[in-house]
Amino acid sequence: EVQLVESGGGLVQAGGSLRLSCAASGFTFADYGIGWFRQAPGKEREKVSCLNSRDGSQYYADSVKGRFTISRDNAKNTVSLQMNSLKPEDTAVYYCRASLSRTSCSILVGSWGQGTQVTVSS
Repeated sequence: EVQLVESGGGLVQAGGSLRLSCAASGFTFADYGIGWFRQAPGKEREKVSCLNSRDGSQYYADSVKGRFTISRDNAKNTVSLQMNSLKPEDTAVYYCRASLSRTSCSILVGSWGQGTQVTVSS
């Protein structure tokens, strides 16, 4: 069973940094893409970043490009999202998901977890 658990959220001032972690189990890590998604109050869930666990290629939404960095530790089956220069509009619940589409993270497997709350104060 595909399981992913998010952690690392918190409250930070604008301009600050946070590092989110996604611990994966129940599947062969390198065979999937791992994506980070977020949902702000009253808004639709959006894809923030996607990592191809096989070749390391990365996708970033325009809104976070240059500020967020996704990385992996295949030995530990974890994917991290380093978030720098945070803005109030980054406030959201952040989720990670496994995807059969390693490059685009558009075909998700498993289900949404509880996510981790990121709050950026102005």
